[in-house]
Formats: sequence, structure tokens, C-alpha cells
Amino acid sequence: MADMDGSSVDSKEESSEDSKLDFSEDEETLIIRMFNLVGERWSLIAGRIPGRTAEEIQKYWASRFSYNNPLPNLS
Repeated sequence: MADMDGSSVDSKEESSEDSKLDFSEDEETLIIRMFNLVGERWSLIAGRIPGRTAEEIQKYWASRFSYNNPLPNLS
């Protein structure tokens, strides 16, 4: 019988949410380059990365590249 308090469901959702923010090096490079071209147009960037939503990319960007962590130099 399923647990009625939903705690097991919450933990599964959190772990899948964390894994969604794991981006490959190629995805990260593409996001940075696209950001430099189009800015914060997350849906446009997401359209170039199969399986990624604009919300996932925006959350990833906010967690990875904040004012405390500037953009890496791709040169």
C-alpha cells in the first residue's frame, strides 16, 4: 500500500530535479555561446538543446553563473 504522507514521492521529485540540472560540457558551452548571442532568451536557447526546457536552462544558469561566479572565458 502506498505511503499517504507523500514523503517518498517528494524525495523522488527532488532527486530527479537535481539530475535535470546536470548538463554536459557540450551543453554548457552551447548555453554560454547562445547566451552571448541572444541574452536571456531561454526558450530560444532551449530550442537548440534537445530534451531541455527553457526553465531548466534558466535554473541551471542562475545556479551556475551568478554575479559571484562570472562567465568562463571560452577563448
